[in-house]
Amino acid sequence: MSNRVNIYTDGSAIGNPGPGGYGIIMEWVNKKYIKEFSEGYQMTTNNRMELLAIIIALESLKIEPMEVMVFSDSKYVVESVDKKWVFSWEKKQFKGKKNPDLWKRYLLMHRKHKVSFKWIKGHNKHPQNERCDQLALNAAKRKNKKIDLYYEKREKGISKP
Repeated sequence: MSNRVNIYTDGSAIGNPGPGGYGIIMEWVNKKYIKEFSEGYQMTTNNRMELLAIIIALESLKIEPMEVMVFSDSKYVVESVDKKWVFSWEKKQFKGKKNPDLWKRYLLMHRKHKVSFKWIKGHNKHPQNERCDQLALNAAKRKNKKIDLYYEKREKGISKP
């Protein structure tokens, strides 16, 4: 494929759960095009933001299919896909799994592109990861944040005894 992109992502939640955000950098391979963006949420979790960052980046791709390399410091996301756990969860309709709304959304995008993952150690001076971390944290601290409806309506209620 000639359409290749590297995606760097990070998610953050202050308090976990708490105010959260994600940061994304997209770099087209062999092109001088780099895009970065972020968004904040009033109440969410770190894992939700890690996964949502990847989803938002994949959803923003206008060409299908793309060859995508995702660089993430989230073992939760990277291992769930690389070890094919998410496909088993899907067969069982995500019963007992957290974040089914996001995993279903991820799988829709996964099937439109050729997605590979590379885990990178967070807070280890990797320039794009450090920038994504800064974007995510700044988004979590913004005044006007979105509402993570699924988390606020479902996860929050389920987690209380």
